[in-house]
Amino acid sequence: MSKSTKSVKRLALVLFACVFMASAVLTGCESAPRNTDASTGASSDSTDHRQPLTITVFDNAANYQGEQTGWYGKLLKDKFNITLNILAPQVAGDQLYKTRSAAGDLGDLLVIDNSQLEELIPANLIMDITDRIKNTKYLSKYVDNHFKPFNAAFDKVNPAGKIYAMPTYVADTSPTTYSEELPYSSPIMPWDYYKGVGAPKLNNLTDLLNALKKMQEKYPKTSDGKPIVPITLWKDWDGGSMENVRWLSSWYGYEQPDGTTTIQLNAKGDIVPLIDDNSMYKKMLHFLFTANQMGLVDPDSASQDWNKVAEKLTNKQVLLLWYTWQRGFYNTIERGKNGDGNVAIPIADTRIIQNSDAYYGNGRVFALGAKAKDPARIMEFLDWFVSPEGMRYTTNGFEGFNYEKTADGKFKLTEIGQTAFQKNTPVPNQYGGGGYQDGQSKINSMIMSDFVIDPDTGEFYNNNYWNATLEANKTALTLDWQNTYNAKNATDYYLKNKMIDIVPNINTSFGIDPSDIKNKRSQISDYIKNTSWKIVFAKNQADFDQLWAKMKTDVVGLGWNDVVASDTVKAKKIVRLRAEALAKK
Repeated sequence: MSKSTKSVKRLALVLFACVFMASAVLTGCESAPRNTDASTGASSDSTDHRQPLTITVFDNAANYQGEQTGWYGKLLKDKFNITLNILAPQVAGDQLYKTRSAAGDLGDLLVIDNSQLEELIPANLIMDITDRIKNTKYLSKYVDNHFKPFNAAFDKVNPAGKIYAMPTYVADTSPTTYSEELPYSSPIMPWDYYKGVGAPKLNNLTDLLNALKKMQEKYPKTSDGKPIVPITLWKDWDGGSMENVRWLSSWYGYEQPDGTTTIQLNAKGDIVPLIDDNSMYKKMLHFLFTANQMGLVDPDSASQDWNKVAEKLTNKQVLLLWYTWQRGFYNTIERGKNGDGNVAIPIADTRIIQNSDAYYGNGRVFALGAKAKDPARIMEFLDWFVSPEGMRYTTNGFEGFNYEKTADGKFKLTEIGQTAFQKNTPVPNQYGGGGYQDGQSKINSMIMSDFVIDPDTGEFYNNNYWNATLEANKTALTLDWQNTYNAKNATDYYLKNKMIDIVPNINTSFGIDPSDIKNKRSQISDYIKNTSWKIVFAKNQADFDQLWAKMKTDVVGLGWNDVVASDTVKAKKIVRLRAEALAKK
């Protein structure tokens, strides 16, 4: 997963971004390469693939660094004679961006944040792809409604409205639609364990902690002896603040808008600094502090990375999840038949803030470096990446292995496809061998999201929403949950009970921070991240209070007020654009 979604500026994207409940994560397996000349490995179109091409991918979303191998690597080699060499700041550290941009060459293909795009365009480190994208078969379909408006918003560095980048996870629904069955972040727990302690009604966070304590006492280990932890945390997605706290804050109506690091915003447009004594950031820090005082926080939290957390999720070693896609590490249809799986457990006093589908993308972009090797072949790859074939590989794997056609021309998951991600199912050697999960696309991001309609089936690429999956998911788990909460799904429940505010997803330009603000922001972000972790693991309430008070004082000395003023301008722009989007609805 990425560090946010950029929303998960860092989504987890995302995986991680998108680990799917029924089959797997954002990526899928592949199928036998199509339209390929067996003697040359070249596609049967006009592009010459006889020379092997290694594409250096600078990728903020990646959780892996190195050459793409496995089934996806073989697919790209056979189809395009290309190899991806991935550079991942989440693995190598943020200095990677500074070093490579200072050297004048980030890479050939870039998956970067909006704020970085604004820096790189005037530095002439991004390629203008306006003319190149016109000649594509699939990408060109999204130019007028998606790519042009997005690029035009960067008017200060792009006054001519050229197309420099394609936003990530673009949905083809509408700017005010929310399509998913569960909010991006909300309380999620194992249904059988929750029922095993009497399914206590959760009125507030105190009730949640008490329920977790009971579950911890009754279910201390997995069936194979692995320790179960109520709450597990990880540092490697932290950006301007503690990322886990950022998303827990959304349960009570406050988000930290992308492009900002010092404030939180609610659906009404209220702007609250993180260090305000009444901020949701402080409230959720205190929630985690209390959890740790009760012995509920994984002792590995401060030292583990995301990959270790993913392993624990796969083993059902975690009691509280808060990203919708985290269910995909364990949930399967077969387990659902036995009432086993992670589901939404609403807390009565929550009021979730939820962004609508990312019609204009979600805070990161795909772009070509100005010095990209063979941009024509990179654009060919990206055009395929958003084609029906490319989208199916990325989201669902390959036909005959992960999914198959039904009599009505639609798709359904195979038995293997339902569990290939969780089990890291071996892939046949002719498709690259290795484990399914190991071989998934390490780009770990998409241009078009899985909430785009597959023209051949009339259904979303997201296999959770295939008719066949919806029918198959009418398991004991699903039906029991629906009967308990009198709702079709979690989003339906939250809407019925007025426990969610769906706000238009705004993906726009905020301008480049002046150098003094940039420096202050960097120092403040590092301080807040480090201190937040100390606060969660404070010895007692007095230690918590002392650390919080010291942080409030120290950040002011680092230029806090100037950065808050800058972030407030950005937040006000979001409030205005949301109002405009709703007015057009």
